Amino acid sequence: QVQLVESGGGSVQAGDSLRLSCLVSGRTFSRYAMGWFRQAPGKEREAAAVISWSGGMTFYAASVKGRFTISGDNAKNTVYLQMNSLKPEDTADYYCAVTRRPLYWALTADEYDAWGQGTQVTVSS
Repeated sequence: QVQLVESGGGSVQAGDSLRLSCLVSGRTFSRYAMGWFRQAPGKEREAAAVISWSGGMTFYAASVKGRFTISGDNAKNTVYLQMNSLKPEDTADYYCAVTRRPLYWALTADEYDAWGQGTQVTVSS
């Protein structure tokens, strides 16, 4: 079965950086879009960044564009989210996810059928 294991969250100060990692097993990494979603308390889960199966397409939420970078390493079956210039409003649980269909571009959570356990990011001012 598909497994996604995230790491790299933590508590930092505003302006700091963090890199999240997500190791994927059980699905051909190079054929699926991958997303990093986040959910803050009392808010809906939103896509922070998405990368296509080839790495040729990326999406960033307006709130993170220019600060976050999503990337993938096919050899390691791992997707990363580099987060720079973190702000208190970036505080959330972050989840990586993989689309339910191969070669399918999707930006909404309902199109993803496998999720990691989540990693918490807390940014204090």
